[in-house]
Amino acid sequence: MEIKMIEGKTFERLKMCITDLLAQIDSLYKEPTNDCLDNQAVCQILNVSKRTLQTFRDKGLIPYSQIGHKCFYKPEDVKEFLEKNRVESLKKYR
Repeated sequence: MEIKMIEGKTFERLKMCITDLLAQIDSLYKEPTNDCLDNQAVCQILNVSKRTLQTFRDKGLIPYSQIGHKCFYKPEDVKEFLEKNRVESLKKYR
């Protein structure tokens, strides 16, 4: 094992940088932007289970962002997914 020595000032600066970085990551994880939808909201909109939504993600059918273990969706992506999968109703017989 190799040991490296650094000055106290350098070590303190490094600690501050790491602390700031962790705070930024923590704020991103805890506070998604207001326009993002989480799994529960998208499941309700699409009227599907969490497992079905995961299948959509796994197949690349719906775009998402992941922070930690939590997935987020843009409302416009959910709307586009709905439009792509829209089925026109049949005309009524006369």
